Amino acid sequence: MKLEVQLFASLRERAGRSVLALDALPEPLDVAGLKRELARRHPELGELGFVRGVIGTSYVSDSTPLCTGMSIALLPPVSGGAPDSGPALSRGVFELCAAPLDTALAQRRVQDTSCGAVCMFTGTTRDHHRGKQVVKLEYEAFDAMTGPEMARIFDRCRRELEVDDGARAVRMLVQHRVGTVGVGEPSVVIAVASPHRDLALRAARFLIDELKASLPIWKKEHYHDGEHWVGERS
Repeated sequence: MKLEVQLFASLRERAGRSVLALDALPEPLDVAGLKRELARRHPELGELGFVRGVIGTSYVSDSTPLCTGMSIALLPPVSGGAPDSGPALSRGVFELCAAPLDTALAQRRVQDTSCGAVCMFTGTTRDHHRGKQVVKLEYEAFDAMTGPEMARIFDRCRRELEVDDGARAVRMLVQHRVGTVGVGEPSVVIAVASPHRDLALRAARFLIDELKASLPIWKKEHYHDGEHWVGERS
């Protein structure tokens, strides 16, 4: 069996390349078996137990069967855009941004005369972590998957909070930086507007928690004496 394996963030750095072409793989083979084979052939990748597989733009379980010619992405643990029409913001708008984020503009984009509450969350770069002085952050994203995964997060948010088009309506905007982010600069902005404050607050909390858990964006901290991928378990 032959497979193409895409690597990101710390895995890419360890391998020294972003794609591994593997052949003569045993059959049958699932994602768990692929991880074991990679550990044997490429020990420099380190511990793969917490690594998640992605086929297309969806996470797959370790028991997912693989077949020859497939391309699978392996993502280490994680730490697009749409117009600002009413329907789009009601579903949720997500944007990856290479330029600095403007929190005031994000707030204005979700505001509407039907909404009495706007909740803003801004995540900024702090100047220390793990006992080290942080000088900057570097964000890397799996571009092809961030939009679809964030759409699934928006869907779960609407479903779990029982959002509707009336008193329980929401307008949601999530922006995340990629590239280098300096100390004190925003790396993620979440803006939620709703007729009432409770729903806006709950939606903003839901979005940041879910984003941190599953959105394929990785953060590298840079120090005066080194660097570290946040969330690294190896």
